[in-house]
Amino acid sequence: MELKCGYSERMELGGCCQVDARSTYVLSNLAEVVERVLGFLPTKALLRTACVCRLWNVCARRILKTQQTITWISSSGSASRDGCSLVRVVEQELERVHMLPQTFLYIIDASTFSGHGVHRGQKKARKKNGAETAATLEKMLPTQCHVLGIATPGVVVTPMGSRTSRPQEVEDGEAGLALLFPKMDGVKIQTFHFFKDSKQIVFDENQLTEAGLKNNQDLRVVLMFGYNTWKEGAPRFLQRVIDPLNEKSIIIAGGQVEHLASYTPQSNTHGNEPIGIVGLAISGTQVQGATVLLGLDVYDIATAEAAMQRLKAANIPEHNTFGFMFACVGRGYQYYKVKRNVEADAFRKFFPSIPLFGFFGNGEIGCDRIVTGNFTLRECNDVKDDLLHSYTTVMTLVHFGAVK
Repeated sequence: MELKCGYSERMELGGCCQVDARSTYVLSNLAEVVERVLGFLPTKALLRTACVCRLWNVCARRILKTQQTITWISSSGSASRDGCSLVRVVEQELERVHMLPQTFLYIIDASTFSGHGVHRGQKKARKKNGAETAATLEKMLPTQCHVLGIATPGVVVTPMGSRTSRPQEVEDGEAGLALLFPKMDGVKIQTFHFFKDSKQIVFDENQLTEAGLKNNQDLRVVLMFGYNTWKEGAPRFLQRVIDPLNEKSIIIAGGQVEHLASYTPQSNTHGNEPIGIVGLAISGTQVQGATVLLGLDVYDIATAEAAMQRLKAANIPEHNTFGFMFACVGRGYQYYKVKRNVEADAFRKFFPSIPLFGFFGNGEIGCDRIVTGNFTLRECNDVKDDLLHSYTTVMTLVHFGAVK
């Protein structure tokens, strides 16, 4: 099957230079040379060149199969009246990345998502602004890409440029991030979305099977995010979805967010803004993960670093690994007596080459767990391993296996 050019316009050729007959022959017949040349192109430009001829199309497909590195895009800083900074940065960076995103997870601060300068009471205006922001991001991506976006009170982000950059806990002001997951050998990422149906008293667990969350022996990590959880009946609904997963030896981590921003290709509108859960199910025998729960016994730099030592003891490989931090809005600099970035800095001290992402939310999901290739976890069913928390932070490592 040939690559289609729907991700970007066809590239116009000719007119700017003349090529001799030998160069034309080489670029039209020698696949090794063509692959070498096209391999330097960002993916969006590569997809344009795939429309030139059949040989270039075949070469582009081969190159795409080798581009299996997870990429992130991030923005932070002062609020701008020129629009959402994450939207601008994503638009710029999509021209430069060397991978084709299959799954796109973005996290944006709720204030920016709802719109700068829009009065808090203007619900319709805030909702419209958020829908426009989400639609703009979704249109930038390939049609086959699954997009999951959430808006949160605060964002934890690692600046672009290096895996060793200092992660930032942005509790106030504009911030956003996007994780771009390509198709990876040995790893399967599925998005899922469940919402509370007022017509159904009991949650249908068949939905878990369809989402890859049940009867899936390769399932290793679940990142899940509840929304509209301030509504009546939310705790019970969350528990009904999470309880069946407690029987699995998997990492479960996440939190409760302010808004569901995007969920494609499925629409995220279901009547009158229901209670819901979205997330990513990450499967693959090479995937490993670990989580630690930071409770009220973690209250200063020393105890935060002690918690990171527990996470370090899991011995999760650090190459091709990403960190996630899901914290309560009640923690952060006020909790640590006006000291900022305590937990993110503690993470960086023990994992200096692993980028960290996440958010401050309205409740946390997770517990102390380790999932590796040779370790089977006990089930988290007793009281001390409850997965729903408040005033805590869930720190998570996810290893996606060796980079091909």
